[in-house]
Amino acid sequence: MQSELDDMDLEVPIAILGINEAGYESYNEYMTSGRDIPWLQDTWTVDAWGAWEVTYRDVVIVDTSNNRHAVYNLTAHDLTDPDNYETLKQMLLETP
Repeated sequence: MQSELDDMDLEVPIAILGINEAGYESYNEYMTSGRDIPWLQDTWTVDAWGAWEVTYRDVVIVDTSNNRHAVYNLTAHDLTDPDNYETLKQMLLETP
């Protein structure tokens, strides 16, 4: 999806990245193997997952001020379903 968004010549670029939950650092190599998405590691001190009330496989969409705008869970909405894929893409494109 990032490639599609990059090719769209958007007024405000959209960047997709992952943030691993604190305490699960040992899975970073597995999650990044063969992928090119930027991958960050949350810490207990920062606690981004807690601050954003994230659950496993949430896509947290933030606006241009980095405020939480919407959440789309990939467990409930598998992106192999074309409708779910398009819904998420539209949510990203419509975020202020």
